[in-house]
Amino acid sequence: MSLAELSPAPSSDALLRIYAWMFLSRATDNRILELFRQGLIRGTVTGGQGNEGLIVPLALLADKAIDVVSFTHRDLGGHLVWSGHLCDHLNQYCANAASPTLAREGNVHHGDPACRSLPMISHLGAMLSNVAGLTDAQRRHGHAAVGYAIFGDGGSSTGDIHETLNLAAVLSLPLVFIIENNGYAYSTPVAEQFAPQVELWRRAAGYGIEGLSIDATDPVAAAQSLASVLARARAEQRPFLVEARVSRLRGHAAYDTCDYLSPAENAAIQASDGLPRYRQRLLNDGHSAALATIESEVTVWLETCIQISLNIARPSASSLPPDAYAPAGDPQPWQASIDPANPAKLVVTHAQAINLALAKILRERPESVLLGQDIGTYGGAFKVTEGLLATHGRARVFNVPLAESACTGWAVGMALGGFRPIEEFQFADFATDAVTQITLNAATYFFRSGAKVPAVFRLPCGGGLTFGSFHSQELETLFLGMPGLKALYPSTPQDAFNALLAAYEDDNPVLLFEHKALYRRSKHPVVWDPNYRDVWQPRHVRAGTYATLVTYGEMTHLAEEAAAYFESEYDRSLDVFDLRALAPLRLDAIETSLARTHRLIVLHEGRRTHGFGAEIIARLTEKHFFNLEDAPLRIAALDLPVPFAPELEFAYRPTRDSLVARIAEWMG
Repeated sequence: MSLAELSPAPSSDALLRIYAWMFLSRATDNRILELFRQGLIRGTVTGGQGNEGLIVPLALLADKAIDVVSFTHRDLGGHLVWSGHLCDHLNQYCANAASPTLAREGNVHHGDPACRSLPMISHLGAMLSNVAGLTDAQRRHGHAAVGYAIFGDGGSSTGDIHETLNLAAVLSLPLVFIIENNGYAYSTPVAEQFAPQVELWRRAAGYGIEGLSIDATDPVAAAQSLASVLARARAEQRPFLVEARVSRLRGHAAYDTCDYLSPAENAAIQASDGLPRYRQRLLNDGHSAALATIESEVTVWLETCIQISLNIARPSASSLPPDAYAPAGDPQPWQASIDPANPAKLVVTHAQAINLALAKILRERPESVLLGQDIGTYGGAFKVTEGLLATHGRARVFNVPLAESACTGWAVGMALGGFRPIEEFQFADFATDAVTQITLNAATYFFRSGAKVPAVFRLPCGGGLTFGSFHSQELETLFLGMPGLKALYPSTPQDAFNALLAAYEDDNPVLLFEHKALYRRSKHPVVWDPNYRDVWQPRHVRAGTYATLVTYGEMTHLAEEAAAYFESEYDRSLDVFDLRALAPLRLDAIETSLARTHRLIVLHEGRRTHGFGAEIIARLTEKHFFNLEDAPLRIAALDLPVPFAPELEFAYRPTRDSLVARIAEWMG
């Protein structure tokens, strides 16, 4: 449907098309609720009854060949218009074997990423930045796309939404932010959500963008207003904020009794239903025969589709994959050099090796983009991106606002759109503000929908530099308890260079942990290594026979020093391994070593309780318990926040001397 069909007066065809889709949406929502109450649909259902006057015109007006959207749980009508057969959507609600998500995702949490309809998660507002990123990707591909960032009046209080509004304004993204204001966030009325008399659309001024309010209980007026806004966003390439008044005719979900509403309040809500009024308007305009045909055909078709979906087999547990990862993908066609000016080797620091890898990626891979705070002219907090902006320009290397969640969500959207973003966090600690985006959006997209998210998140981490609790943490355990993330933690410049290339070309989100104390610890040769993908396997650092010592990151260097000491002073050699890859965790070579040494030491800098070492020991002892001659030794930091003063931090984390002392005591 186009603006021309609606202005100055809507055509009969447009009016009837809107009604047909609204009627289908309402009828389908009502039947889904009935099926739920009959026990034929599991989980729960959230109806969009009363929302049709907004979401149907919006979906009809969109250019579904290029535009981007993430519908909410009240937007069944949008799903029906956008893509897929009615049976596909019913199969999703029935969670049967033909479900679009293979029954892996809840009934309203589906989309169609291949058609740029992104599946929602329950964390309100967390989808908006994904829409922003994918819309930007479409724009960079040369498409005049518009993104539709939809959220409710309750969700408008979340930080993600404000971060994304600001980001869209800064980047001048053609997004139409749409607030579905039905007056309630579950049971909480707007009077308890915002200051009195607040009109949400007026918040647009705070971001320097335009806002407006529409009454979506009048679908024709709503369609005309939306058509104008969408046309302007597409032509002017900038964001808008629309507050749409809609009716919530049913509660939050099927289990909501609405007992928080007085009889008068409920009666007023039911009276605001725009669908009967719209039908009466069409009757008054002489469309009774057309309405009868629409309603009869839709009803028969709906019931036929319901029976088809109910008769599809239940999903089999055998359909579950062994992990949540997308296939690794093919190697990129890298040039066999680290730098065109230095085809042989360079002697560089850890930080310089990462810079070389970033420069190589930007130079050779046009789909790559770098984002982060202060990574442009300044070169990043640790100067790792120094010089990249001057060479590659702001379209490829750009600073972002202090909005880790929205910026990470933008990166996820870009990855869904065919780009391969690399995001630098100033400190790994700040990635805690983006946990939802990393662990619930990026990490689960492939399992939920089959969509790949090839993104790299660079995390400067670790202590020893007296930076205190908020700039020194090891967060691998926090993130890797969630499925779908890969992680590399190099300990040498060569491995750092290789790890960035390997992470970049993987079709999964990859965490790249970079210990800050290694950035300028020393210089080492870095060469082009055709076997750079070996970084996904442990590195055998030092041969030994007495015990197998497993570690990673900066602790690898402490382990080498300790092993040298014991071989010299105790005549006992340690077989030392640097994990390099923390996820997926590949332990075959280490198991072979342990079968020979019969003793296990695990060393890591993170805290001991719930630390990563516990997972390593558990996996190895499950297989080799009866071959062990001693209890495994686990060495880690104290179970405290990272202290600031050097004397306290020295006591907090493993050091060369404390490592030697612990191992000597264990040896007896």
